[in-house]
Amino acid sequence: MEPQLAALALSLIIFNLLLTTTTQNPSCQSTCGSLHLSYPFGSGPGCGSPTFQPYTTCTTTTKQLLLTTHTGSYPITSISYSTNTLTLTPSSMSTCISMQPSPSNLGLDWANPFQLGPSTFILLSCQPPTSSLTLKDSSIPICDPSYSHLCAAIYTCSSVTGLDLPLFPPTNTCCVYSPGNLDAKGELDLRGLKCKGYTSVVSFGDYPTDPNKWEYGVALKYNHGGGLDGGIVETKCKSCEMSGGVCGYATSDNSFLCVCENGYCNTTSDCSSNNYSGVQQLGDIWNSESGSGLPASSAWKTLFGLLALADLIILAA
Repeated sequence: MEPQLAALALSLIIFNLLLTTTTQNPSCQSTCGSLHLSYPFGSGPGCGSPTFQPYTTCTTTTKQLLLTTHTGSYPITSISYSTNTLTLTPSSMSTCISMQPSPSNLGLDWANPFQLGPSTFILLSCQPPTSSLTLKDSSIPICDPSYSHLCAAIYTCSSVTGLDLPLFPPTNTCCVYSPGNLDAKGELDLRGLKCKGYTSVVSFGDYPTDPNKWEYGVALKYNHGGGLDGGIVETKCKSCEMSGGVCGYATSDNSFLCVCENGYCNTTSDCSSNNYSGVQQLGDIWNSESGSGLPASSAWKTLFGLLALADLIILAA
């Protein structure tokens, strides 16, 4: 191929990359499956709060919002923005419909913005008697005998056989651990407690003795944090969402971005303004998705440098 044609082809390829990058819509979404996403939650890198993004993300295939910790990934099934509470449904958690030994501990990372919320943990198929069950390096019993009726209720479920228990097993193998707590590793150490499984209830409703009607899940409280905390939530982020945008951040410095439907990112406050930051900020999001490991500005400089080189080849020829 002639040098001129090769350089021209390179120029067209680079121009197409630039065009695709500047016109593509950012990946930030306002929903993940059936869940509405609002700050501080986001669908991926550059979306929501930079403090939350390492721990929560929306899967691209199943459209499921997941919380990931050192012990595993857990589906988030509900979010209450008014109470700063979310509900997890760990796959290893037992319910009245299905009980099974838990292969791993439930755990949270101490550095993340989540803490255990108002859940009632019920430890199942424990070594009897649970009245003497204590945490490691402690002599204080953790089981609350005033909730023994909950053990009697959950043990009426026929699925208890999945925990190698007989139908209607004795309640001295069950422990209501409320309020629940995590150990020094941030885990609910079932093996250390000598229990095979657990369930967690976020609401008993009007049916404290009917486990078929309980609402199962692990409630977590969360705190806003990071570079977008404080006044940004009440000012820039609220204005952004009211204008149809999604609150996000530049991955290079965690500065606020309002991601708009037209593919631009506005650093002022919302999508109603024409003051778009355009190419550089979109490059940040593009860089996050591509995983190039380069700062956005460096990626753009590289592309423009190649384009200039191609022009020089054409002129020299």
